[in-house]
Amino acid sequence: MSGIEDEKSSSINPSRRKFLGSSSAALAAAALVALPSGAQTRQGTRNAEHDHSANNPAQENKILLGENPNSNNPPPSDSGDVGPIWYSFDLVHKRIQEGGWTHQVTAREFPSSTDIAGVNMRLTAGAYRELHWHTADEWAYMLYGNARVTVLNPDGTMFVGDVSEGDLWVFPAGYPHSIQGLGPDGCEFLLVFNQGLFSEDNTFLISEWVAHTPTEVLTKNFGLQEGQLEKLPISSLYIFPGEVPKNSVAQDKAEIGGAKVASIPQYTFRMRSMEPTVKTAGGEVRIVDSRNFPVSKHIAAALVIVKPGAMREMHWHPNATEWQFYLQGKARMTVFMPVGNARTMDYNANDVGFVPAVAGHYIENTGDTDLIFLEMFATDQFMDVTLNNWIRRLPASIASAHLNLDAKTLSKIPAEKQEVLK
Repeated sequence: MSGIEDEKSSSINPSRRKFLGSSSAALAAAALVALPSGAQTRQGTRNAEHDHSANNPAQENKILLGENPNSNNPPPSDSGDVGPIWYSFDLVHKRIQEGGWTHQVTAREFPSSTDIAGVNMRLTAGAYRELHWHTADEWAYMLYGNARVTVLNPDGTMFVGDVSEGDLWVFPAGYPHSIQGLGPDGCEFLLVFNQGLFSEDNTFLISEWVAHTPTEVLTKNFGLQEGQLEKLPISSLYIFPGEVPKNSVAQDKAEIGGAKVASIPQYTFRMRSMEPTVKTAGGEVRIVDSRNFPVSKHIAAALVIVKPGAMREMHWHPNATEWQFYLQGKARMTVFMPVGNARTMDYNANDVGFVPAVAGHYIENTGDTDLIFLEMFATDQFMDVTLNNWIRRLPASIASAHLNLDAKTLSKIPAEKQEVLK
């Protein structure tokens, strides 16, 4: 996807890196999310530069506040508290090993998100995320580079495939799999799991299993002699360097038995290159769920591109909470909850957003480049309800009674879902 690397480098500038590296970064972020906002009226006006009530003559973290202006000085429509709706991968510890790194945002760091956890991982060329499996479904989006993935079905058939930037994969819970970075520069990807307290540090590793199994059991299981097992791992590998494979996918498939052991289910999908599900003057949306990617039974997703000045229209999701990952650009989002609660936050590349189930919200592009982000849901189908569509499906008399708008004015509101409005 063009522009991701440039956006990352611009959004994580040296000054931000310095701030994010400080020991108080996570505490500062948590305090930012929890800032209260006073009740305002629609008619009220406030200019943060001149309003004496908003003035802070003492200490401020200007770097953090500069990236979150709508949290520091919320719009007059904000009120009450809807809980944390913002976090960032740049605030969490990064586990670095020879061959790559990983870090995660789970319910431990982002307590609102009880249904979904996210992991951002990098593998250098040839490096492996070792053979493993886990208790949650794994949904992944390739942010950069190329990788080869394998997954074994319970019936003994094997899937082998290559993925590139903009592609995704799904590994069902309990299905053993591997990931290897390819040339020329390995890969980076986002992993999403349908468990809020999932931990990437708590997976079933093949290295740990053999290290914690008696030798006599291993010899009996493998049909090998004890001396042949001396080089087995005695601790976890997790991420480790390797050689870029010389075989093509076709050669690997032939080597393991060809068509007779080939998986019928396909576990990869070309998301970024698919035709947009919705395309408007304001942008486009690509939706992938169990209807067009059958193995994705527990995670649905949308890749959204919003042009400068446009917005993801006001809507809500009736069947799941929403977990967002921002790939490029700048955005702001207001989340509405009863009773009269609303919270506005700003988002940049590498940030995570959260929307409670059925909570009203929008996402507006506040930058001068395309805004690109992922919406993810721990469910089998993507569903949304838009405010415009609801208003226009009502008899005009009902809508007018509630909104105090006459029929002529109501008729100017778009009747169909736009998804992205210009």
